[in-house]
Amino acid sequence: MTKVVKKILVTCALPYANGSIHLGHMLEHIQADIWVRYQKMRGKQVYFICADDAHGTPIMLKALQLGLSPEQVITKMKSEHEIDFANFNISYDNYHTTHSKENHYFVKLIYKILKKNRFIKKHTVFQLYDPIKKMFLPDRFVKGTCPKCKSLDQYGDNCEICGSTYNSTDLIEAKSILSGVKPEIRDSNHLFFDLPSFSNMLKDWIHSGIMPKQVANKMQEWFKSGLKQWNISRDAPYFGFKIPQVPDKYFYVWLDAPIGYMGSFKNLCDKNSNIDFEEFWNKNSTTELYHFIGKDIVYFHSLFWPAILEGCNFRKPTYLFVHGYITINGAKMSKSRGTFIKASTWLRHLDSESLRYYYATKISSNIDDIDLNFIDFVKRVNSDIVNKVINLASRNANFLIKYFDGKLSNKLADPLLYQTFIKASEKIGDAWENREFNYATRKIMTMADIANRYVDNQKPWMLAKDTKHIVELQSICSMSINLFRIIMIWLKPVLPLISKKAEDFLQSELSWEDIPYPLINHTISPFKEMYKRIEMNKINDLIKDAKKECHEKSSKEK
Repeated sequence: MTKVVKKILVTCALPYANGSIHLGHMLEHIQADIWVRYQKMRGKQVYFICADDAHGTPIMLKALQLGLSPEQVITKMKSEHEIDFANFNISYDNYHTTHSKENHYFVKLIYKILKKNRFIKKHTVFQLYDPIKKMFLPDRFVKGTCPKCKSLDQYGDNCEICGSTYNSTDLIEAKSILSGVKPEIRDSNHLFFDLPSFSNMLKDWIHSGIMPKQVANKMQEWFKSGLKQWNISRDAPYFGFKIPQVPDKYFYVWLDAPIGYMGSFKNLCDKNSNIDFEEFWNKNSTTELYHFIGKDIVYFHSLFWPAILEGCNFRKPTYLFVHGYITINGAKMSKSRGTFIKASTWLRHLDSESLRYYYATKISSNIDDIDLNFIDFVKRVNSDIVNKVINLASRNANFLIKYFDGKLSNKLADPLLYQTFIKASEKIGDAWENREFNYATRKIMTMADIANRYVDNQKPWMLAKDTKHIVELQSICSMSINLFRIIMIWLKPVLPLISKKAEDFLQSELSWEDIPYPLINHTISPFKEMYKRIEMNKINDLIKDAKKECHEKSSKEK
């Protein structure tokens, strides 16, 4: 009987192309990467994709600020983003951009279908107009006071403090960021997506188990006041795709951003003829589609995106994996405190494995914020990775190399203990599958404690003093190495670099299917250092460097 392999497409939210990747971004990409790596270890056929979100007003602002074209800005930023993700071993099968021929094709196709199906409406709207610059002001060219929470210095589309979305005309004491004048209100014709037509479908879909319950309950609030038609057009000047046959109008960035998932996947399909685009995106697809996103963009992914897909007869996501924000030392990331840390800054002082592991100890399937506490970080990484896991290998390998040329014994010293580890694999695997990474790492470290207690109780260093215990010494050290091997198999999705070193040391691939089969009569390599302890001065240097970077950037932008 032929085994059916589950096919899965996984995406992360598209990083915006006007800034560098920071530790907040890395939470999502690390979470998704761990889950993808685990799925691949279990034999699933997984495609992991992402892209830069490359359109919109902030890109125009960045280009003006730097004296570059928008195209130059997004090209430079995409290269930087790809380097950062590669350096954190994020295993993307494809990393693309929304400013691409594939995305342009799907944006036009989707617009054409929506228009044909009468889901596109035309309305006259009132917008802010800069009489000095003689242009309508895109949302991000306007700042003022939030009409909901009254926070100052907010953009014209949404409040970064309370998360509310609104029209730029609703801003209190609005000012043009181009000229500083108070904008006039003028009318302009715009295109709208008829979101209310999908209200019943969306209500059912949101509560069908495709997102965490707390998120679904939060989304219910949007239906109480009634869904509104969604403006999908923007006036020129705008960096994006022009709307066909509509002069001086462009598609709003939030229309083409999620369509970028399709564009990036199509780009992968074009590079790999063995992947069928239609198989993953047609309405009746039996494949699975998962989006890893932050709680700040649930609105777009659980209302607009599925409604657009439904309106065009494409498949909808299987599940939305939603996470919270990152705080550092109990507070929001702060430039003044040096805790607004770029991915590249982190890697100048620390390694990628440490952040991957620490995030894994904190991540669960809920959407609570996660705190990166630096004192706890140093203690946790040194205690778990160095003291409990790698030390287990080093303290036993040296005896095996010295007395047995690295040869493991021909049988297990404690088969019952080995069975305990095999049994634990099921719960650990379930935890990786269900994104309960904090439980998985706790359970793994509990098993690492058991393995180390076994070594402490057997005292191989004492057995090595007497040649009559030589067979027992080989058996006990071999048993310990086999327990180390299982622990590293469990940790392989989290620690790809250390896992590779472990595979070189063990002379064996770390495969989940091989857990029941210990290494018997097998030869290992001499032990080499797999990881160094982290010293607190590294953290201090990191914070100093981050402060310096933020200060320099702030000075350039003045």
